[in-house]
Amino acid sequence: MSEPKCGGTSSEKSATQELQQLADSMKPKIEEAAKKTFDVFVVKSYKTQVVAGINYFIKIHVGGDDYVHAKVNEALPCNGSARKVTGVKINKLHHDELTYF
Repeated sequence: MSEPKCGGTSSEKSATQELQQLADSMKPKIEEAAKKTFDVFVVKSYKTQVVAGINYFIKIHVGGDDYVHAKVNEALPCNGSARKVTGVKINKLHHDELTYF
């Protein structure tokens, strides 16, 4: 697994507990952007992109065959490390590739 170069994305990685916690903390904003609520919300994989902070591209299983792709930006520590949802794609499948938003 390669680490991203500034501006490029990393390879897709398996979910971690830390990424699940990040996604869980952003779940209300992801649901708001998707205009749906999710009973199932399990991170399956993710990519990162180093920019002015870090973009996380997160593949989330939301029940049945349905997946959501969410983009979360985490600002640099000098900017408060604030997190915000900057994109959501709905109606995705497990095999759909995580791509730029």
